[in-house]
Amino acid sequence: MTSFQYDKQITSNYPNLTGGAIVARGVTNAPTTAALRDRYQAEQAAVKSRIGETPLSELPSLSAWRRAFSAFGVSPTKYRSAAEALLRRLTKKGDIPVINTLVDIGNLVSIRYGLPVAIFDTRQIATPITVHYSDGSELYTELASGEAMRPEVGEVVFSDENKMVVARRWCWRQSATSAANAGTTDAVITVEAHHAGGGADIESALGDLLALLNEFAGGDYKSGVLDGGNPSL
Repeated sequence: MTSFQYDKQITSNYPNLTGGAIVARGVTNAPTTAALRDRYQAEQAAVKSRIGETPLSELPSLSAWRRAFSAFGVSPTKYRSAAEALLRRLTKKGDIPVINTLVDIGNLVSIRYGLPVAIFDTRQIATPITVHYSDGSELYTELASGEAMRPEVGEVVFSDENKMVVARRWCWRQSATSAANAGTTDAVITVEAHHAGGGADIESALGDLLALLNEFAGGDYKSGVLDGGNPSL
């Protein structure tokens, strides 16, 4: 059974795209432990030191995501990729607060590589999740407000078999229905890159995610690296 996939139009129009996907089952999304919090805070300090005064727009992974957003008609400064939004908070405000085990693991790896990591609780999702261009008929529930809305035609979205959108503007924002919370036991986890050398970063990021998940969340995992020649897991 396919859990996550890229539509052919996406892999055709974004030939440098490499994605990593994990199907997680039987995980425990407990409050963040002191050990994970310490590791997360140490990673934040290391990333701030590594970036220094370099503008985020000059980081290769974020620059490539900006180009990807522009290619489907979205302003990358108005709508920032999830990775850039995290790093912007880190460099402007000094830290990123802990949320829960799964989200903190995803954010830790996201800032480490400058790549968006998404964790989709699959309780309300009719898999597979497909990355595709919206036709405007799909439905999205806003994470902050719970408001129901429809994406723009031509926008890159993640949606399930019932046309429920679980992420808008590719990796800009998740839906309320897919957010990981205390009850999350099964999830699809993704990490994606467009930059040169992105394939190696995806493989490393997948390895880091799996190690952290096994250590702090338990459960069983299946994973794979995806591209135009292998678009699904």
